[in-house]
Amino acid sequence: MIDLFISAFVTLFVVIDPPGCAPIYASLTTGASAQQRRSMAIRATVIAGCILVFFAMFGEALLSFLHIDLDSFRIAGGIMLFMIAIDMVFEKRTERREQRAEKVAASHVEDVSVFPMAMPMLAGPGSIASVMLLVAQNNGLDRAFVIFGALLLVLLMTLAALLAAGPLMRFIGNKGEAVITRLLGVLLAALAAQFVIDGLKASFPSLG
Repeated sequence: MIDLFISAFVTLFVVIDPPGCAPIYASLTTGASAQQRRSMAIRATVIAGCILVFFAMFGEALLSFLHIDLDSFRIAGGIMLFMIAIDMVFEKRTERREQRAEKVAASHVEDVSVFPMAMPMLAGPGSIASVMLLVAQNNGLDRAFVIFGALLLVLLMTLAALLAAGPLMRFIGNKGEAVITRLLGVLLAALAAQFVIDGLKASFPSLG
């Protein structure tokens, strides 16, 4: 259970990327009062958590309804996560997030908690695929609670990063953020490769 918790925590932390979301949130909420920033951060985290829990609980049933094999989803999810990892290593992911933030700011959207913070920044395709795969690979209510516990911890850390976005960015700096993002990207690439390997082994037993 400890290994499962650590694995789930690392996977979700890398995909959701709290340190990477902090500077985007800081730029999106420029000019907002401290109370408004706090309210939006809490709302974004709660909404993202609800979305991820929904897909964790009902995602497999949705795949079954659409006649999509779980191993196929595992391979596709791994490939998608690997692409996200490549973007993180070469800082393309942060660049796209900043561009999205600029578009939202330009449209004068005051409340950014639902879009783009909750979705797609926190509960995006990568995090949805990750939580679905984690739950699907670990049958049993006790294992599901372990995964949800890891998700809760990551979301709490994300909330803390959003609440402390301004001071955090002044402390880490742009270079520090770049180093952290690249390290997380390498780790995510390895996890994504493992998803693909597991999916291929299950689909083609002869490969094992």
